[in-house]
Amino acid sequence: MPELPEMFDVVDEHDQVIGQAPRTEVHARNLLHRAVHVFVFNSAGELLLHRRSALKDQYPRCYTSSASGHVGAGETYDEAAPRELAEELGLHSPLERLCKLPAGPETAWEHTVLYRTTTDTEPCCDPEEIESAAFCPFEKVLELLAENPDEFSPPFRQLLKWYRAKGGP
Repeated sequence: MPELPEMFDVVDEHDQVIGQAPRTEVHARNLLHRAVHVFVFNSAGELLLHRRSALKDQYPRCYTSSASGHVGAGETYDEAAPRELAEELGLHSPLERLCKLPAGPETAWEHTVLYRTTTDTEPCCDPEEIESAAFCPFEKVLELLAENPDEFSPPFRQLLKWYRAKGGP
């Protein structure tokens, strides 16, 4: 039996649902949709930075948030974030909702909600999603970004910019 396509809610500029479409169509047509990102810190204040798998359809092999993913059709941001954290990293940790960025080219056409958590539990990375992951001092992440911005996904760059402006970590 063929696998059903991954479905997303298509939303307007105010994040109101206006329809649904398969992932491939949403990405091909740059339709506005929803995503979540999670910054995972350890007790030393280091950020878990991950490099996306070469198999990813957008930004393959780019560095990005500790965990991130799309909000599925009919799902809420608050349901998607812990699901993505568990699917990508095998982690279960309380999440704090930090901000919401509007959809646009710099966020890959995604209304994006950022969450944060702190845990010293060792992540168990999904190899289909993540090529590599490691905790890194926050200032080192900023240095790497300044040296090679194209190695980081555009949504992650925007979230780091917001997080740094708010005084994080």
